[in-house]
Amino acid sequence: MLTQLKQAAPHLEFSLIKIITQGDHDKSIPLEITPEQRMFVKELEEALLDNRINIAIHSLKDMTTRLPQGLSLAAVAERLDPRDVLVSRGKKLSELAPGSTIGTGGLRRAAQLLAYRPDLKVIGVRGNVDTRLKKVTSGKLDGIIIAAAAMIRLGVESRITEYLSLESFLPAVGQGALGIEIRDENLEMAELVSTVNHKPTWQCALAERAFLNALGVGCRAPVGALATVNDNTLTLQGMVATINGSKIISTTEEGDTLAPERVGNQLAQRMVDMGALKLIAEVGVR
Repeated sequence: MLTQLKQAAPHLEFSLIKIITQGDHDKSIPLEITPEQRMFVKELEEALLDNRINIAIHSLKDMTTRLPQGLSLAAVAERLDPRDVLVSRGKKLSELAPGSTIGTGGLRRAAQLLAYRPDLKVIGVRGNVDTRLKKVTSGKLDGIIIAAAAMIRLGVESRITEYLSLESFLPAVGQGALGIEIRDENLEMAELVSTVNHKPTWQCALAERAFLNALGVGCRAPVGALATVNDNTLTLQGMVATINGSKIISTTEEGDTLAPERVGNQLAQRMVDMGALKLIAEVGVR
């Protein structure tokens, strides 16, 4: 992405600034119980607001749907594979012995895993990709579920044992895409980052984020969504689950690609009519 930005603005000088977020630093708190929805983006957003940086690049799935005043999501890079994957010591999910331990970092994956294989044991894990992979190779875990995009970006997709089906493992909102956040008044940056904005991914992101926002939950809840674009039609699938996966509500909505947020809001209303808010209340995670 940096290469693309440099090509779009050869007259500008770019520098990368590494900022450690709370989510990266404090791995002792399970994601499902932390009250901080911005734990992977807060420090970057503060740096934007303080004018220490001009552009913040996030994993889109970590961005809250309601951004701090003065900031906006200005562009979304082309999405990589949105699926979850299993990394194990050679066995596919269906081949693992009952009681096998599977590490995962969130309620959504845990719920869908237990719905698919209730006889497995889910273990909460934190840390970077390398740390999680070592838990498998060392034998501490029989496998982990992780985003395919994370493995691809780090060049370790050869470690993937199985790509999990979208029918059983709907990804998190925005999974696989990178979001670019800027200050509202920075028109020069808005024009610059528009050059790397991928229109179909942008439309999908708007629909998915509108869906999540309309449900009134954050990215830590056991909620999944995935939008796809085909010509002028946007199809959005959504999912809400109980923590143990004993009940899952899932349905789809279609609409015009020119009105992606409307599609997201309509899907949320359909799922509310199906009882989604009751499941969300039972989970107790917003």
